[in-house]
Amino acid sequence: MEMHQLRYFAAIVDEGTFTAAAHRLHVSQSGISTQVAKLELELGQQLLDRSGRQIRLTPAGEAVLPLAKNALATLEAIKHTAAEFADAVRGRVRLGMIMGCSIPAFLDTIADLGHTHPGIEVSLHEGYSDDLQAQVLASSLDLALIGYASGVAPGLEASIVTDEPITAAVPAGHALDRPELRLGDLRGEKILCLSPGTGIRAAYEDSCHRIGLNPRVDIDASSPVTLLRLAERGAGVAVLSASSTQGTSLQTIPLTDATTHARLGLIIRRGQHSPAVQLLRTRLLAALLAG
Repeated sequence: MEMHQLRYFAAIVDEGTFTAAAHRLHVSQSGISTQVAKLELELGQQLLDRSGRQIRLTPAGEAVLPLAKNALATLEAIKHTAAEFADAVRGRVRLGMIMGCSIPAFLDTIADLGHTHPGIEVSLHEGYSDDLQAQVLASSLDLALIGYASGVAPGLEASIVTDEPITAAVPAGHALDRPELRLGDLRGEKILCLSPGTGIRAAYEDSCHRIGLNPRVDIDASSPVTLLRLAERGAGVAVLSASSTQGTSLQTIPLTDATTHARLGLIIRRGQHSPAVQLLRTRLLAALLAG
């Protein structure tokens, strides 16, 4: 039994005809037919029912197909692993990231990849999360780090990196400097939040809608740092995730009725991707989850 015979068999099932499978694999139709016939002879079972206009699987073929695909996937994994050790992974990865991203683990991974795999070229694109999702779906980007509140668009796979409730950040001694707050307690205060299309903004607006409040925002910005600096100067109450307020003099106060969390996730289109894309995704997830 040869691996290419399994590849031909799987391609015929995927494409529906010998002709289409041969075209996809760039081999002759007679060659693919001969090799599958040899496979059936060696197994002692007919795998494909050729009696109708459409090729169909026999019961034996139904049982063999998932095993064949697993074997092919394992072979590809072996090739990718060997290529990585041989420093042979090459290609271009178009990576998206949320506006103002300064996560050390994220940036360190990209910088380190340039040293360990100089054959991989990474192009970075900043944007709002909604736009980044659209670009990954449209294949303009290969993967992206985004913020979101609930699910991602159909056709995308998201690996959650952080899942946090939103909080209020105020200077020490502020009228709202308490052990905990409710969203209604923010009435009468100027609200500082991230721009529309970000996970924190979506989490804030959704939480307000759930309890019948109007999600007012007086000042928005693309960077949490900008909002924190404004809050330090008394411009209003910053609504952010707890992790984004670290390193400031502000008091971070839980919003107990803000039930929708802000998530940070790495998204990718469902389907097959190049070894370079898979390698960077694996490394980014490992670094972000460890951090």
